[in-house]
Amino acid sequence: MKVLAITSCPNGIAHTYMAAENLEKAAEEMKIDIKVETQGSIGAENELTSAEIEEAEAIIIAADKAVEKDRFVGKKLIAVGVQEGIRNPKNLIEKALSDDAPVFNGGGSSNKDKMPTSSESTKQNPIYRHLMNGVSFMVPFIVVGGLLIAIALTIGGQAGEGGIVIPEDSFWKTIEQIGAAAFSFMVPILAGYIAYSIADRPGLAPGMIGGYIAANGSFYGSEASAGFLGGIIAGFLAGYVALWIKKVKVPKMMQPIMPIIIIPVLSSLVVGLLFVLLIGAPVAQVFESLTGWLQGMQGTSSILLALILGAMISFDMGGPVNKVAFLFGAAMIGEGNYEIMGPIAVAIAVPPIGLGLATLLFKNKFEKAQQETGKASITMGFFGITEGAIPFAAQDPLRVIPSIMVGSMTGSVIAMLSGVGDRVAHGGPIVGILGAVDNVLMFFVAIIIGAIVTAFMIKFLKKDVDRPVNEETPQDSDAQTTATEPSAQKVENITKLTDITNINLIDTSLNATSRDSVIDELIAKLDSENALTSSDDFRKAILAREEESSTGIGMNVAIPHGKSDAVKAPRVVFGIKKDGVDWHSADGSLAKLIFMIAVPKHAEGDAHLRILQMLSRKLMDDEFRDKLLHVQSDQEAYELLEEIE
Repeated sequence: MKVLAITSCPNGIAHTYMAAENLEKAAEEMKIDIKVETQGSIGAENELTSAEIEEAEAIIIAADKAVEKDRFVGKKLIAVGVQEGIRNPKNLIEKALSDDAPVFNGGGSSNKDKMPTSSESTKQNPIYRHLMNGVSFMVPFIVVGGLLIAIALTIGGQAGEGGIVIPEDSFWKTIEQIGAAAFSFMVPILAGYIAYSIADRPGLAPGMIGGYIAANGSFYGSEASAGFLGGIIAGFLAGYVALWIKKVKVPKMMQPIMPIIIIPVLSSLVVGLLFVLLIGAPVAQVFESLTGWLQGMQGTSSILLALILGAMISFDMGGPVNKVAFLFGAAMIGEGNYEIMGPIAVAIAVPPIGLGLATLLFKNKFEKAQQETGKASITMGFFGITEGAIPFAAQDPLRVIPSIMVGSMTGSVIAMLSGVGDRVAHGGPIVGILGAVDNVLMFFVAIIIGAIVTAFMIKFLKKDVDRPVNEETPQDSDAQTTATEPSAQKVENITKLTDITNINLIDTSLNATSRDSVIDELIAKLDSENALTSSDDFRKAILAREEESSTGIGMNVAIPHGKSDAVKAPRVVFGIKKDGVDWHSADGSLAKLIFMIAVPKHAEGDAHLRILQMLSRKLMDDEFRDKLLHVQSDQEAYELLEEIE
């Protein structure tokens, strides 16, 4: 009898491997053959083959993030959170093999109890995960569309009273149209894959349809649309409507058509009608009121007007609020007032250029993929395509949108005070190069200052990203290489836990009585070994990680870990608190065995993740934990830790 499993947690570190280890141990006790695929931060390991899936009796998914399930169609499948794999592995295996286990049919309802998805079972911010799923699929459409339009405008564009235009009979008009076609998919794709993340395949069609309606104001009698913000609303609405319909009990004969007909049709109708009848019209009215308000401000403070226009342009990056401000500026060109479009042309370029600049200056704030997107973002900003900022704003709106608004407002005010005018209805440095801007020097100065302000706002507001440590670590000039003290070698050479710890980093009788005081005591050990440049900075990194979620993994174990520039080279410090401290562990147990892991923030690579994997797996061994708890000296503890490899 063969069972297959997949384990995965949001951070892809300890819990992923703990669940795998517990499932393997439980299966061994039950005399059941099991293979577990782990989807951790270093990628999928021990991957399941099609032949193994064909032979399997049942599938277990213990994950707190989306796992592709299409390869398991026709198999008994249960999906739960990763904590279930840690706490109740035997129960999971029994449930998966029972006659009551649901058979996965590709996204629809089964004839048994509903099958929970990972998104339903997780407590790790599912809203953010669904949003990121949509953003990841949307980004290629923004990049392709923006770069094609930019190329067409540069080579084939001509400045005129109506803006930068490409002659209708030009080859470059075709290129522009292809780029515009790519852009037209942006909002539907975003909405569709948000819904897909929530409700699986039945949510895809209603999400895309809802996104298309949100992006086309003609459905609700408006020249304005709801933009990408409306697409986000449509995606979540479609996903949760589809998910709700999936839960409805239906006769067995209707189950095969639920995922391909009933759920998509009903969900599409609900989302479409809500946008057409309820959501679209009020939003359109808001934008019409904004237009009238702006027209009434022309006689008031020019600085206030510049601030408002800059904020509106950057708020939704090509969406309806942006369009209201843009159309207002274009209307002023028709009246011979070019000094309204000048600040707008600056504000249009600041968000994508500023965010691209931030990815170059502050790499610790962005994932590798985002850094690559930043390069395309700068290019789009150069050609006045504000949508280049959307991937960043959609991913972290509460920090990115205020940052680009402040930057655009700064640039707009500088342009307004400098008398910058724009004679064409377009923005970005390209209009300056084409000779459409009055006071072109200050036009470029305004864009540069606005972009710099945006970049530094990102630095101050945006959190550092968690990424693997580097292949190389800085040399610790004060470390001495002995049998018990590792040199600051390349991280890739670490093959066992004692490569990054020594007997001086072990304390088998901690005195502290609370979580934070234990953290301080362990940090003091690192500081005494000259492993840190600033104990305060590293403490902040540790506590910031604890705020995300407790590192108390249960079974009397805690693994606090932090990345900081204050760390000279990877180190592990180990302490024992015999009577335990409250670490808010998942199983409610007190933390008695505490492993603190310190790695440099700037480093990359996955060697330290492998150490975490080794550590997590070894700590699943009840006998090993018991031995650690009863050691009589630091030396005895060190000798036990040598077994972790």
